[in-house]
Amino acid sequence: MRTRLGYAAALVLPLALSLAACGTTQDGGAAEPAAVDSPEAKQSDPAAAPPAAPESPEDYLDLAEKAMRDESGWTFSVEGEEGLTLQGQQSSATYEGTVRRGMKPAALHTQGVSTSSKGTKKSEELYVVGEKGYLKEGGAAWKAVSPADPEMRNKAEDPVAVVQEFRIYAQAAGGDVKVTETDGGGTVELRVVSGRQKLSAVQGRAWAKKAKREFDPTAAQLRKAGIPVQDGQLTLSGLEEVLVLDAKTYRIKSHRLDFGFLVPYNGQDIAFEQRVTEENQGTYEGKIELPAGVR
Repeated sequence: MRTRLGYAAALVLPLALSLAACGTTQDGGAAEPAAVDSPEAKQSDPAAAPPAAPESPEDYLDLAEKAMRDESGWTFSVEGEEGLTLQGQQSSATYEGTVRRGMKPAALHTQGVSTSSKGTKKSEELYVVGEKGYLKEGGAAWKAVSPADPEMRNKAEDPVAVVQEFRIYAQAAGGDVKVTETDGGGTVELRVVSGRQKLSAVQGRAWAKKAKREFDPTAAQLRKAGIPVQDGQLTLSGLEEVLVLDAKTYRIKSHRLDFGFLVPYNGQDIAFEQRVTEENQGTYEGKIELPAGVR
């Protein structure tokens, strides 16, 4: 679940840094045919050919989806930074956290700390199990939240569901995802890149919608502070989103989203930048349950 932690600074800046993942994701991969292991199948094809090597982005995503689904859970570390700059003055914040994502069944537990440019820290912990969610901010008591609530959904990002997001990118007209092998063939990178251009020119692209969704809470705070923000005048200063897979297991190794917007203001631009990185720390065998006091 993506959590937004707000601080007032030289510029009003709500922090929109990834905390974790929430809810269940749709299992978009093709089901494995049950007949493969049947006696009839073995008789008709006793020397079945090995599966073809992946070629397209969707081939790799199919393999990644299965590899992640085959384990009971995963642990990701999350680091993020976000900032606004105007006339050389900057308001910024950083985030560090951990998310444990259960796969069987889908569940999540996140913990993290956000630090403002003035040194103010704020901790947050979140559980989402099934249709129930509970949030704890600082020393406050647990409070119930609904994973289905539109506001909560707008704050959510699942480090495993990124596979489905890249599938949408890959299925776009012309294909938005490029595949490259790196580290001497040890990893595979699926990448979406955009240079500087008006948001209106790419507003239909799924990755542009994602970046805009991430920026929306900051835009709302800027408007509240008296700074007009009009979607039609926004410029995407650049975007790069990278999903890194292990070339042998096809497990997610990392995911990074790096983008920015320019907001025209009094003949100048307010620059917004955000970078969030999620690193896979390995499988998680524990059981994710709601806190004892709210079960």
